[in-house]
Amino acid sequence: MATGGQQCLQSPLETVDAHTYVHLRTHTYTYVHVRTRTYSYVRKEGRKEPLSKMATTIDNSNAVQATKKKHLGIPEAVFVEDVDSFMKQPGNETADSALRKLDEQYQKYKYMELNLSQKKLRLKSQIPQITQTLEILRHMQKKKETTEPMETHYLLADNVYCKALVPPTDKVCLWLGANVMLEYDIDEAQALLEKNLSTASRNLETLEDDLDFLRDQFTTTEVNMARVYNWDVKRRSRENLLKSADKS
Repeated sequence: MATGGQQCLQSPLETVDAHTYVHLRTHTYTYVHVRTRTYSYVRKEGRKEPLSKMATTIDNSNAVQATKKKHLGIPEAVFVEDVDSFMKQPGNETADSALRKLDEQYQKYKYMELNLSQKKLRLKSQIPQITQTLEILRHMQKKKETTEPMETHYLLADNVYCKALVPPTDKVCLWLGANVMLEYDIDEAQALLEKNLSTASRNLETLEDDLDFLRDQFTTTEVNMARVYNWDVKRRSRENLLKSADKS
């Protein structure tokens, strides 16, 4: 098997293990990466279920609908359980075309992951800054009622700080971005920053949930690609056996 992006031709009898996720490039079958993990799924059987299980099924269906609404904008990858039926769908005339569609879907997920990861990094850098600013405001709030000046250090140059004495005050200036600074009362500034901190923390949790959901879609798409590839290998193997039988 070729690695590092090297192209390789597969023999008709070679298959990919069912628990192996393979990212295939169509036409040339270039192996981009191969990862082994454990993946389990439940095959539905046509049998009667008790009412308790039916209620559980309804709850699961409602949970799926809630998940779709929660991760709005991220399409859900549907597990291909019946490959024969999947290959009969429009646009899946050949294994190459089906793999190409799955690969395009996989690349879209990767692009979404990149955008969400960048947003997550920005939020993770903003939250400590907001928290530190809130601590300073709380300290200034305590000093506001006293006559003692507050001792601090300010940045004079790169890695050079100077000591300064700040008299008690009830006003602060906050950078809002885009070279915009506004003056606030300490109470107003503290309320604004607490609101921003709550929003940033909530957005960070949402991003982490979306990234976890995306990883599940990676897994499902990779498994689908492996199943389609195996289906094509078995199909070509059967055709070769029929040709050999006809010749004999």
